[in-house]
Amino acid sequence: MTNSTKNINNANANVVKKTSAQKIIIPILAITILLLMVAWLAGSFDKKVAPSISEKSNNIKFDSSKIFTLVASQKAIFEPVAASVEAKQATIISSRILARIDKIDIRAGDIVKKGDVLIQLEQRDLQSQVIQAKQNINAIKARHKEAKQNYERSVKLFKKQLVSEFELDKNHADYRSIVAELTATEQAYAQAKTTLSYATLTAPINGKVVDRFAEPGDTAQPGNKLLSLYNPLSLRVEAQVREQLALTLNQGQKINIALPSVGKVITGEIEEIVPAANTGSRSFLIKARIEYHENLLPGMYARMLIPAGEVTQLNIPLNKVSHVGQLDFVWLNVNGDIQRRFVRLGKQQGAMVTIISGLQAGDKVIQP
Repeated sequence: MTNSTKNINNANANVVKKTSAQKIIIPILAITILLLMVAWLAGSFDKKVAPSISEKSNNIKFDSSKIFTLVASQKAIFEPVAASVEAKQATIISSRILARIDKIDIRAGDIVKKGDVLIQLEQRDLQSQVIQAKQNINAIKARHKEAKQNYERSVKLFKKQLVSEFELDKNHADYRSIVAELTATEQAYAQAKTTLSYATLTAPINGKVVDRFAEPGDTAQPGNKLLSLYNPLSLRVEAQVREQLALTLNQGQKINIALPSVGKVITGEIEEIVPAANTGSRSFLIKARIEYHENLLPGMYARMLIPAGEVTQLNIPLNKVSHVGQLDFVWLNVNGDIQRRFVRLGKQQGAMVTIISGLQAGDKVIQP
């Protein structure tokens, strides 16, 4: 082996050794740097301060006359139940006969009074039937008069033995037949007039027209809806209330009802509790009467505020709460010492705010 070959082999060996060393040293160095960064982020290189009460807090001065002692109070809670505004008096106008519509003068939103004409159907054929029935009565009355006279004459002649009993019975039967025929004709006339009245559809209640489902020229089918209307003075709120709450309610009880669309909370009176639960939702249908409001319409959303018991809460003046960033705290007088207590705030009501956690009844809150 020549010297050049030996030098090459030695160089290759050195390269292999150097590469192996780098593979070991580089991961170790990376792990070491990572551990140092984690220790630095954890504050291992910062100066430690033992926990204790800050002297600054003990030196805080406060007015003893402004100490506020927390007192627990009972507040009624209500469970909101989704409800809807419905009309107690609502009706669908439909025809009782098959006829063409001649005239409809009202549309959705119109106000109508009881007895106002809503729809006029074609009535020429019906008027002809009334006239025909009336003329039939006149004809039957003439025959009735003649039959009556014949019968009375036969009675007088029979008493004088001038006619036979057969002739008397025949005149009597004719008279009874005419009487029956006259009664049937009068009933037909009354029925024709009643049918004619069906051609004029009137409002059964005072109310407002909700929708119109037909136009002049359409054929009105018996039973098909033509108009719908409701009485705005008969609005009420209906809701499905879970059975545990529904069983605590009584007919005539006053409850609060929230109307988000008009931004009001009104008082309603329970007028009906359906005495059977919905098997699917295990709830009872509750109907509450409300006062008239011009902006309320059937189908609008509402919420029944059902009483669901009471809850204990603590309220303190809002000006006694201090803030550090997003944290809220108060200063307490604990046996003459001043302590800072972090609290969790609830709903604000005017100058007072509810404490959810951090304090208890009897704590003395100060205002530094």
